[in-house]
Amino acid sequence: MNRLFILLFPALLGFVSVYSQKVNPVDTKATKETRALFRNMKKLSKIHTLFGHQHATEYGHGWSNEENRSDVKSVCGSHPAVIGVDLSGISGRNPQAIEQTKASLRKNVVDTYNRGGVTTVAWHFLNPVSGGGFYWKDSVSLPAVKYIIPGGEAHGKYKLILNDVGDWAKSLKGNDGNLVPVIFRPFHEFDGGWFWWGKPHCTREEFISLWKFTASYLRDSLEVHNFLYAFSPDNQFNSEAEFLERYPGDEWVDMVGMDNYGDMGRDRYDLATASRKLKIISDYAIKKGKLAAFTETGLESIPNETWWTETLLKVMKTDRMQLSYVLVWRNDTRSPTHYYAPYPGQVSVPDFMKFYDDPYTLFENDLRRIYKK
Repeated sequence: MNRLFILLFPALLGFVSVYSQKVNPVDTKATKETRALFRNMKKLSKIHTLFGHQHATEYGHGWSNEENRSDVKSVCGSHPAVIGVDLSGISGRNPQAIEQTKASLRKNVVDTYNRGGVTTVAWHFLNPVSGGGFYWKDSVSLPAVKYIIPGGEAHGKYKLILNDVGDWAKSLKGNDGNLVPVIFRPFHEFDGGWFWWGKPHCTREEFISLWKFTASYLRDSLEVHNFLYAFSPDNQFNSEAEFLERYPGDEWVDMVGMDNYGDMGRDRYDLATASRKLKIISDYAIKKGKLAAFTETGLESIPNETWWTETLLKVMKTDRMQLSYVLVWRNDTRSPTHYYAPYPGQVSVPDFMKFYDDPYTLFENDLRRIYKK
């Protein structure tokens, strides 16, 4: 019996129950492929979690821009099921550079869709009203949120940036002629202070206004109907109430998630805390008919040879959580130490293969018809 059948047959039994729940994206005009992705990820999360890697097919440890390559595929024979890209280059640059970025990202996303994989889109948004880039830099950065929300003096500029995002989203056409659905995850880790949209740099009301306007303008004004919207703070919360402090409301969010490196070995190994926080997210998603995800994690350089099974898998398998995917951060092409997924010969490869072989995890080769009812 092959791996695919073993993995997917139990999940197929959940089709009827999932569709009877009428779980749908918050966009009532979402494309049928976007609705199918939402429902199928919800179904699969009952017994599986998709594995993801940021920038997996754009570049890796010691290479870049090679067709159909990823470090993960070089190790296990399959690309990650979820591939992360970033819209950081879509603003704050000259028009030609922006168009080149849009074209490169378009190809990456469409190629992933044509292979049957899933794309999640982060946005390390360059500060639109000051220097400092996307990070907060004292004496350089301005608290841009209050300037770009409705009524702010840079609101018109923000709409022009969103126009580029919307144009890009509507240009994502697969080989089947359909728009490619993506998981859009803006303003992540907003509970920290390292980004200009972080908690110390805007009020709760300003952040919620920013979220609502962004989603509404893309969906209703620009008619982008192939986005699922993901809400993901860092790990600064300890209760559902704290997690929801800057939540814009269920009508604006498709996926709830968390970025957590600190409890997963970067600062400490606190698996119980990491699991407890993920369970808050999973429980909320189950209660509200949302998707849940471990939107970012990882251990830089992966010096722990059993990190995949003894840390990551243990955390995610606690308390029967329903997590649609887990994503580890990027493998830098130049740095000898900045990588979060194994490459051939890396010390965690044997344990990663155990992680890959576990029926709980899904990779791109395991996915079939995730964009179909």
